[in-house]
Amino acid sequence: MAVATSDSILARSLITDRRSTNFGLKNEVCRGKVVPCRAGGKVKGKGKGRVEVKAAVQIGGLEEVKKAKEEMGLDVVSEEELREKGFLGMRKTKLVCTIGPACCSPQDLEKLALGGMNVARLNMCHNTRDWHRDVIKKINQLNEEKGFCVSVMIDTEGSQIHVLDHGAPSSVKAEEGSTWLFTAQKLEGSPPFTIQANYEGFSEGIEVGDELVIDGGMASFQVIEKVGNDLRCKCTDSGLFLPRAKFSFWRNGKLVARNSELPTLSKKDWADIEFGVSEGVDFIALSFVNDADPVRQLKNYLYMRSTRVLAKVESLESLQKLKEIVEASDGIMAARGDLGVEIPYEQIPTVQEEITRVCREMNKPVIVASQLLESMVEYPTPTRAEVADVSEAVRQYADALMLSGESAIGPYGQKALSILQMASSRMELWSREENRQSILHQRRLGVSLPDRIAEQICNCAVEMANNLGVDAIFVYTKHGQMASLLSRNRPYPPIFAFTSDNGTRMALNLQWGVIPLLVELSDDDMEANISMTIELIRRKGLLKPGDVVMVVSDLTPTHINSTAFQSIQVKTVV
Repeated sequence: MAVATSDSILARSLITDRRSTNFGLKNEVCRGKVVPCRAGGKVKGKGKGRVEVKAAVQIGGLEEVKKAKEEMGLDVVSEEELREKGFLGMRKTKLVCTIGPACCSPQDLEKLALGGMNVARLNMCHNTRDWHRDVIKKINQLNEEKGFCVSVMIDTEGSQIHVLDHGAPSSVKAEEGSTWLFTAQKLEGSPPFTIQANYEGFSEGIEVGDELVIDGGMASFQVIEKVGNDLRCKCTDSGLFLPRAKFSFWRNGKLVARNSELPTLSKKDWADIEFGVSEGVDFIALSFVNDADPVRQLKNYLYMRSTRVLAKVESLESLQKLKEIVEASDGIMAARGDLGVEIPYEQIPTVQEEITRVCREMNKPVIVASQLLESMVEYPTPTRAEVADVSEAVRQYADALMLSGESAIGPYGQKALSILQMASSRMELWSREENRQSILHQRRLGVSLPDRIAEQICNCAVEMANNLGVDAIFVYTKHGQMASLLSRNRPYPPIFAFTSDNGTRMALNLQWGVIPLLVELSDDDMEANISMTIELIRRKGLLKPGDVVMVVSDLTPTHINSTAFQSIQVKTVV
């Protein structure tokens, strides 16, 4: 029986006529009170948006089970974590690691994967395409041969106006009082105290006395002489000078505007994008995005491909057009290092929280990046302030945290990853123990009736899951829509997303609280999907009698002409 009231969808004990499955399910409906949940708008029309809410059903005594595949599609790290910590102990915040010379061997990549790396980031500013291709090949081999599920992201270089290079393969220390030459001339090798700018007009409008800041404050210089297009500068704040560093100019405490007609996507960026697509990367992150146009341009180019487009928010212009950029993209990276160059330091915490809030409202994953554990580029332990910073990002319900130089060039990358893992797990547990439900303004996302129904089902499903204390949420999805809508509400139990599309699986790797599994699903028999997946997990000893799972789906049965059969079911394992 379909349930669709004018103001709410009520979970009731409904006995519905279901055709029997090959799994011999015995439906014993438990009659119990379920807390009602509000559904923001009215549902109109007959035969449209059919919504079924079923009460708890006992699963057990299966007489016939289809022969299970040898691999369930659950990655080895999630499986081990589930065995060790149980459903509610599973980490929900995703972890991104930048891959560099310090962690590019098969052994190091495997250690990062075992440590909880969900996404491997490759910065196209550094190394050759052959190097990146080799890393991608190693990650794919880990996934295929050892059962990991690590997605791959490439990060475009962006406008060349912001980039400097000293030519050395690793970082160089700039000492206070030393004098350096900044030039756009092409250099052979890496001459001492000489820095090459990648844009000929890098010094246009710059005056003697201006301050040159490297990577948001890693080192600072003062311009003491201007010779043609070259700048001679004195180091005023010593620090590390990384390869392919970004820079900015300041005058009287204010950022010097850099007028450039260079496009957001350079020729090199397009070549890197084509490389990434040919290698099957899962995400492309665009640097120096100031408006939504380059995001739309790239998404049009990637039409019908599974690659997702992330926009990096790292400039004042991108903040001013934040909502349109978030709406156009598939996700956001809050690049706090570069952002901190363009806005006052004291505004970074509130800006970070605003970016995270807007992304949640608009159902787009957000990565908090840059300088999370910056001291671990050199030292084996983080500062307590860095751990507090990480915990605050988790408290704000960011989808993911990212290591940059800590993993790419630092000697303690695996330890830095373990600290992210421990800090995020502890803060998630504390939030749940303190019943700190994040207040989310329920901005309506769906336009069509089916999309609005899916949104309301997910909102209600999470409220029910939290109130009923279910152990896990199972969602069956083709493109990941309902999995992301569930994640948006940040439920207490983990979300197991079953999909038969590998592109969807890898994209969901970035969503908070979602454990994606690749399985063969039936479009016509939802009960068969449920029984098969529950039995697969039960056979591995990961489900035990008494465990309660909530089930939702956005799969569209081929025999229904109007819209997807969408339901909320609560099932108890016996």
